[in-house]
Amino acid sequence: MSDNANLSFARDIRPMFTDLDVDHMKHGGMDLSDRDDVEKHSQAILQTVTAGTMPPSGTGERWTPEMCATFKSWADQGCQP
Repeated sequence: MSDNANLSFARDIRPMFTDLDVDHMKHGGMDLSDRDDVEKHSQAILQTVTAGTMPPSGTGERWTPEMCATFKSWADQGCQP
């Protein structure tokens, strides 16, 4: 991950979502490849990945605590592109 002082969606956050994550969530009405949509749902995303309930078992690797912290820092910094 990049320096947490200068996080961006394109460089730091989007790569954390797999293509499977993006495809799965589009069917649920959320586009994880779109910064605006991720910003809109950032609190729900953070809550589910921190709780370890997403991605669902057998569909991908769960986020590490470091990944969760990076996402939280990005959201706290204003969800920069």
